[in-house]
Amino acid sequence: MIAAAPTAAASQFTDVISAARAYINSATGLAADGLTWVEVGELMMGFLRLTIQAAEVLNVPGEQKKAVVLEAAAWLFDAIADKAVPAMLWPVWMLARSPVRSLVLALASGAVEILVPMVRAH
Repeated sequence: MIAAAPTAAASQFTDVISAARAYINSATGLAADGLTWVEVGELMMGFLRLTIQAAEVLNVPGEQKKAVVLEAAAWLFDAIADKAVPAMLWPVWMLARSPVRSLVLALASGAVEILVPMVRAH
């Protein structure tokens, strides 16, 4: 499971930003040799769980917590998505990156709604 090492790296932090940075740094290291889109998805789901859990302690309304989680998800996408694209597809990727990023963040927004009750239950 590719998300295990980044999750372990992030678990030592209690604030959202430090945990997110630790996870992203670990994920970026794992991505050095490239990633599949399945691995990107796994890393994103692990990251969403982590940031939801960390955001629960923030003293802000739920919509602001969700905004923090989605901003962090965008940060992760920007750090690792390029590693999932073969070099020969880079010209196409440069055109598709922005719409793919928007799609991934829209999916992440829906995933947050599903994951929040699950994270709270644990």
